[in-house]
Amino acid sequence: MRVSTNKLQQLTIFTTVLTGGGVTTMYCLMQKKFAASDYHVLALQRLEACPVAMERLGAPPLKVHNIHLTDRHNQIHQHTAQIKIPVTGSKTGGYLYTSSLRDPDTNRWTLKQAVLMLREGQTIDLLNPPPDTAAERMDRSYWD
Repeated sequence: MRVSTNKLQQLTIFTTVLTGGGVTTMYCLMQKKFAASDYHVLALQRLEACPVAMERLGAPPLKVHNIHLTDRHNQIHQHTAQIKIPVTGSKTGGYLYTSSLRDPDTNRWTLKQAVLMLREGQTIDLLNPPPDTAAERMDRSYWD
C-alpha cells in the first residue's frame, strides 16, 4: 500500500504542531508551579522588602522572568529548594539566588539564603541587607 507524499507531509505537520503545543503547555505549567511555590514567593517578598535592592534595580515596577529550567543552579528536592530567579527593574536587572529548607514537621519553607546579584557585579544579601542610604541621608538632613 502506497501513501502519497501529500498525506505524509500533512501527518508530519500535524504531529509537529501537536508536539509543540504539548511542550509549550508543559513549560507554562511548570513555570506557574514554580511561581506559586512558597520558596519562590518567600524570596520575592524578601526582595520587595529591601529598599536598597529595589532602588538599585529601579523598581517598582519589578519584573520577574521565567526560571531557566535547564540551569543547574535550579534544584528542587523534597526538603530543599535552590533557585535562580531572573528579575529586572527600570535601571538594571540581575538574578535572585535563593536557598530554602522545608521543615518536615510543619511542612513550611524557610528562606536560608537570598542574594541579589546585579548585572554590574554588585551583590546584595537580602537576609542581611545594607542600610538604606537614601533614608539615612534624609534622616541626617532633617536633624542638621
